[in-house]
Amino acid sequence: MARTNTEKVNTVLARNTFWFQTQSFEKKSEADITALKETLLVVRNQIQTENLTKKLIDDLILEKKNGLKALLALTGFSNETFKRLITFIRIVDDEELSKLCYKDQWLEESDSGKSDITEWSNSKIEKKIRECANFRRGIVNLFFEGCTVPVLSETLPLFELKKLGVSKLSFEIEAMVDTLIRYKEKGSYSGKEQNNAEIVIQDLLDDMEISFERSIDLDKLRQHAANQKRTMDFIIPNREDPQVIIEASYLTTTSSGQGDKAKTEIGIRNLLAEHYPNAHFWGFIDGIGWYVRKKDLERMVGAFEDVFTLEETELTRFRKALTTVLK
Repeated sequence: MARTNTEKVNTVLARNTFWFQTQSFEKKSEADITALKETLLVVRNQIQTENLTKKLIDDLILEKKNGLKALLALTGFSNETFKRLITFIRIVDDEELSKLCYKDQWLEESDSGKSDITEWSNSKIEKKIRECANFRRGIVNLFFEGCTVPVLSETLPLFELKKLGVSKLSFEIEAMVDTLIRYKEKGSYSGKEQNNAEIVIQDLLDDMEISFERSIDLDKLRQHAANQKRTMDFIIPNREDPQVIIEASYLTTTSSGQGDKAKTEIGIRNLLAEHYPNAHFWGFIDGIGWYVRKKDLERMVGAFEDVFTLEETELTRFRKALTTVLK
């Protein structure tokens, strides 16, 4: 006999493990953490007795199996942010940054076509560290002096930029406290509404004195496609008579969900074409998270009539395009 929903709910509530971890996983995790901690303690002792040098950090990431992980932990960098930073260095043409990182000594021939660059995996970066001294030296320079390079200070969020500097590498108490706070606040910092792309768009529309509605459903989609519709980021001027519909996606991280998001937007485009054929469907697609997922990006932009970024000239182009449509 099939169990009732009530019985199944009670099973989940009564037999819940709350925080399930296998013993083997916990042992492995604790071993990894202990190894990382011991590595950092050794580095701290070396700095106290020998002073901080670039060679010491170079030796750390070359000779220690978890040396790069230790460096990232010390400075508060997530592995994913570090990978994005390496990608950024490969992409950007900046003389000072290139010189600091010895870019011309390790940049691969396949990187010459910027639009075709794919992000390096962890194993690729670790292999490069072992085999290319100049790549390794560039990483060390980045953590020592990266915060002084204008292109990084102008592009990298200040929250991340402040993780680069000698004070972090020196185990200074204030720097360690700063790292702890940044670890704690990373999620809430990324999720703050004031830091979202939608706020930039909203402020721009307010400045243009254009009426809009935010985060609502379109009436016809709610009536005729309730299971397929989604809440739209911006509807201009209103949901009763939409002329421009805007979706925004600013990503600095990557995930398999980006492909699903692209499929969703394509589905919305088809619904809009059926129920609101005269409305324009535009997207704001930006962030290095999209840059390094080219196939997902191609699918995503295909959903929109036009796409914009948050770069200043793109915002100007958006203003002009919107003004033309609303006339």
